[in-house]
This record gives sequence, C-alpha cells and structure tokens, in this order.
Amino acid sequence: MSNFRPTQQRSPNFNRRPSGSLVDMLVLHYTGMKSAHSALKKLCDPNQKVSAHYLVNEDGKCFQLVDEANRAWHAGESSWSGNNDVNGWSIGIELVNPGHEFGYRPFPETQMRSLETLMKNILSRHSVPAHKILGHSDVAPSRKRDPGELFDWHRLAKNGIGIWPKRQQDPVSINQKPLRLGMSGVSVTNLQNRLSQFGYNIETTGHYDHQMKEVVIAFQRHFRSQQIDGVFDSFCLCLLLDLLNQIE
Repeated sequence: MSNFRPTQQRSPNFNRRPSGSLVDMLVLHYTGMKSAHSALKKLCDPNQKVSAHYLVNEDGKCFQLVDEANRAWHAGESSWSGNNDVNGWSIGIELVNPGHEFGYRPFPETQMRSLETLMKNILSRHSVPAHKILGHSDVAPSRKRDPGELFDWHRLAKNGIGIWPKRQQDPVSINQKPLRLGMSGVSVTNLQNRLSQFGYNIETTGHYDHQMKEVVIAFQRHFRSQQIDGVFDSFCLCLLLDLLNQIE
C-alpha cells in the first residue's frame, strides 16, 4: 500500500476546506460519461467547476486531481448526518463508468482492486467512520444514482472498507407492514427518524412523500440492490436496524 502512487493530473477546480474541518467522509461517484478521456478532461476544465480528488479508470490506473488538503467540487448540493457541506469534509473518488445514461455496466476487477488500494491508503491518513463511506446517491438522493446498483459495496466491507448489514435478525420476525408512497402515520415517522439517525437527509413529517421515496431508493441502491422499488418492507427494516446497531 505504501508504494501506491497515483498519476498526478491536477485540476484547477478546488478551494480551501473550512477552517477546522477534518476529513470524515469518502464519497464514491461514477463519471457518467462515454470515455475516461472525456471524464478526465471535464474534471480538469476550469469552465466546468467540477472535480474530485481521485479518478480511477476501468484498467485500474488512478489519477490524483486535487490534493486531499483541499476541497474538491464533487458532491454538489448534498448532506449527510446534518452536514450540508459534504465537499468540505470529504474526499471524492470518481470511477470511470458510462453510468445509467450511456450504458451502465459492472465495475471491472482491475478497477475494484485499484479502488480498494486507494481507499485503504486514504483511510491510513484519515479517520473515516465505516458508515460515512458513501455513494453520491446517499448524500444527494433526489439528484444522483451513482455509483449505482452494480457497485459492490459488500465486497468493500469484506475488505474492511465501509459498513454492511450482517442480517442477524430474521425479517419475518419483524413483521413490518410495507411502507410506500402516500402512506402516513407513526410507522412512517419512526422510519424517517431511523433513516435520519443513520445519516440520510430526511424530514420527520410522518408522510411517505416523494422525498422519502428517493431516500429509500438510495438506501436500497446501497444495501439491497436486487430490489429497488422505493417500498420499505421488513427486509429493508431488518437491514437498517442492523446498520444502526453497528454504529451505536
């Protein structure tokens, strides 16, 4: 890991982190563009006003675009655990992938191995809690889908990066009535509180509105990618309770 040396390809798109800020989040993205070349060009174009600290190509090659001491412009309007300045407190990593618009596909083994090495390298320098290793869709559920349902979060967790449900509780024993768009009541309020406790930016209104559905879809993309429907059932609740138990 100490020999890991990303290629330096500096982007002008950064500024200083807020005074007193510490890196306590890692946010993963996909580039959502047709080629690695076009993505790298955009991230380094001063007219685009967008960047990330790192870019990892599908062949495993890694580029460093912004120094970790600076704030890269990768998350946009976003929030996690009450922090609305995700850029100021995070390191952003872009993964070359055409995304949902241009032919979304699995992330190759070479890319995943390079990403794991990069992330372990970053974690050796910064104290980032496991539950703050996130996707762009987690911190901006109403706007973003990346890195998407084909990204292998479970693999990262098995390698000591991030958090993953252990599913020690049987979903049948919870007997949660599925919650969906248009519903309201105490069960919805409780779910909103739990999602907020985990970190998602969601208001406690007691109503299962479109904002809540977007948050549930983001949760499913990350932790239950085999069924992304915006309906919060017993299986989802089992996963969420397990995750909350891990961070208490």
